[in-house]
Amino acid sequence: MNRFFITTPIYYVNAKPHLGHAYTTIVADALARFHALMGEEVYFLTGTDEHGDKIAEAAQKAGQTPKEYADAISGLFSALWPELGITPTRFIRTTDPDHRKAVQTALQRVYDKGDIYFGEYGGHYCKGCERFLTEKELVDGLCPDHKVKPEYIAEKNYFFRMSKYQGQLLAHIKANPDFIRPRQYRNEVVSLLESGALEDLCISRPKSRLTWGIELPFDTNFVTYVWFDALLNYLTAIGWPDDPDYASWWGVAEHLVAKDILKPHAVFWPTMLLSLGVPLYRHLNVHGYWLVRDTKMSKSLGNVVEPLAMAQKAGLSGMRYFLLREMVFGADASFTEEAFAGRFNADLANDLGNLANRSLAMTTKYFGGTLPEGGEDDAADAALATLAAEAVDNFLQLFGAAQFSRALEALWELVRGLNKYIDAMAPWTLAKEGRTARLGTVMAQALGGLRLAAACLLPVMPEAAATLLRQLGADPDAVSLAGPDRVFAPLPAGTAVAATSNLFPRLEAPAKEAAPAAAPKAKKAAKAEKKPAAKPEPAAEVDFEDFARLDLRVGVVVAAAPVPGADRLYAVSVDIGEAAPRPVVAGLAEHFVPDELVGRQVVLVANLKPRTLRGATSHGMILAVKSAAGMALLGPSKPVAPGDRVS
Repeated sequence: MNRFFITTPIYYVNAKPHLGHAYTTIVADALARFHALMGEEVYFLTGTDEHGDKIAEAAQKAGQTPKEYADAISGLFSALWPELGITPTRFIRTTDPDHRKAVQTALQRVYDKGDIYFGEYGGHYCKGCERFLTEKELVDGLCPDHKVKPEYIAEKNYFFRMSKYQGQLLAHIKANPDFIRPRQYRNEVVSLLESGALEDLCISRPKSRLTWGIELPFDTNFVTYVWFDALLNYLTAIGWPDDPDYASWWGVAEHLVAKDILKPHAVFWPTMLLSLGVPLYRHLNVHGYWLVRDTKMSKSLGNVVEPLAMAQKAGLSGMRYFLLREMVFGADASFTEEAFAGRFNADLANDLGNLANRSLAMTTKYFGGTLPEGGEDDAADAALATLAAEAVDNFLQLFGAAQFSRALEALWELVRGLNKYIDAMAPWTLAKEGRTARLGTVMAQALGGLRLAAACLLPVMPEAAATLLRQLGADPDAVSLAGPDRVFAPLPAGTAVAATSNLFPRLEAPAKEAAPAAAPKAKKAAKAEKKPAAKPEPAAEVDFEDFARLDLRVGVVVAAAPVPGADRLYAVSVDIGEAAPRPVVAGLAEHFVPDELVGRQVVLVANLKPRTLRGATSHGMILAVKSAAGMALLGPSKPVAPGDRVS
């Protein structure tokens, strides 16, 4: 049996869990469930990181020992996960005895190899980051993340020869293009490694300054740096170094992190592994931030979204679906009550919920809730089977590649197609005309497609999908996407189904804030906008040579995200067949949401001089047509290879 090992970061116990923690862990849980449904043996790891300056300081303020403080906050995380439908294989803590032992083993091995040395260092130490910052990293003398001036500390410490492995790591990343994904984060790490010599990493703290940590096995006057401790949890959990079975898990290791901890996972961790002689992990999957009205969540701003409150509002299944569907993996996403209610009502209440309720209700009305033998087939049945096969194949491929939003959009092609099929087949008319055999076939087709969609949704919304499968007469615990359950088939004759389904009652949309009264001039301007736009005058003629100077290329949008501080601009990455996607700034935000762009083929002016907009540099221009009806993107009439030239 194939194996799949997925990890989240272990969360630092300096604050209660919030939406960002919940998103990462729900994604990992969904991937674990997905791979289990694909017939693989799964190990899902999460936990808490409990050592370091910030924990010791927070415990002192709370009047507790560091261990008492860590126990309390770690308990909040471990108690929350079951309430969000999250079922890890292990919840690890860096205070666990087996972890402490593994960390000391790793330190001793790296030291014995000559990759740890003692030296004196003076640098800018940020307590929030719990590390020394270089001059290059400071912005106006401040830590770029915490906006405070670091303390200058000069002391003797132990250092890891991270620079020794710079070339080896860079070569591995270049030889394995999907080692770090999405691609923009791989490019960021490559740029970092190519920009200059990698510095060695300070991996100790003197006990005169900090005692809350794991002692260095070769010098008990020091404790280890929190990252050198925390990252090793990924090996501890699977039995490194003593359990011989650890290697079979480690060979399929997938890390899942937010972009703020890219460097420790993409640079610190692999160089540590290279020193230990342990193979590198398979993939590092990096996601963006959840923003609240385009602002990063912060306790000081009072905009932290509590995951339990969100789940209680729309149900656990609605919450999980929204998080996976709304964020294009790798880009930032903005949470608003309006977006939450809009997505829930459109996708779940209207599309899936309506499909389930009317399919079951008509089966009950016409056949007493038990499907009869089918009759005549129709060309629409074959078309539905083709649609279902394509939708499910796309869903499985995209979900396995951590492209969750696109995967769910692909699956919704089936959900919407089933609703259209019912509308076109009009069961109510078939019943009125007495075409009972055909009516039975239509209901079996619709319910079979619904069962297939529910099976695919088990990783995303396990509660609701399992309930829906039971309503369709199926056992959710027996479903496997590795065999016949992934293939479209009508629901068999004799299957008894539920009378109705009400899994997704509509959410009441939040009240919109009253807009300020417009000034008279603004009102006139608004009225003027309603008039049909005048057709533009023909532009001056140009020579063919002028046109030929334009390098127009077809590309595929691989990522899109709002430009911070700009209402109309997206930072778009376009694959035009080059070594890395082109960064382009495009004024598309008023007309498209990011996930509507990802995967689209567009036409790019590829030889336009670079231009900086709102701090983001654009290396090209996406062509579009703006009319009274909105905006349309230019693209080929059928798919072509990225980089093909328009001529």
